[in-house]
Amino acid sequence: MKNHVKNWRKVKSENGPNLLLFDARYDYMENPRNGKVMKRIILETGDWVNVVAITPKKKFILVKQYRFGSGRITTEIPAGLIDKNESSRDSAIRELKEETGYTTENWQYLGSVEPNPAYLNNRCHHWLALDALKTDAPDLDEGEDIAVEFYSIDRLAHAIHSGEVNHVLALSALSRIPSFWMHVNLSGLKE
Repeated sequence: MKNHVKNWRKVKSENGPNLLLFDARYDYMENPRNGKVMKRIILETGDWVNVVAITPKKKFILVKQYRFGSGRITTEIPAGLIDKNESSRDSAIRELKEETGYTTENWQYLGSVEPNPAYLNNRCHHWLALDALKTDAPDLDEGEDIAVEFYSIDRLAHAIHSGEVNHVLALSALSRIPSFWMHVNLSGLKE
């Protein structure tokens, strides 16, 4: 017996509240397995970008900032919302420069992921910035307070193992760099 998953049929949609970074929408979806209509929330938002930036001395550029959701300071990679009519590459260039003051001409696209397709409608694009050099002072938004730090590959691997770096989208971007993960010794992980 084969198990086939089918698309759900949208019966209707209605607008929900504006949540600053998200516009909420309620979709009423019919389950093809049993015909029941269920109300589901969709958070509409623009696409995001993440930047794995590495200096000529092979140091990873990380940022520390307070995150309201977790209520703590996190260690992650430069990232942000892609502006309207802006390509993900242009956004990556802008975010790296704004958050860190670093720039480069050596960019590689690492692909994109769906941050949480259960209720988000956007994608997060990953970029690799090689040979990044300090060319400017950071230019932070009003809502940002960011410290820039530099990690060797060993320190970054340790930071991932210890949970210091545990932002899923940062880890997703790093997962697109096979040469990095070949260096990381996973035998030290504990449950």
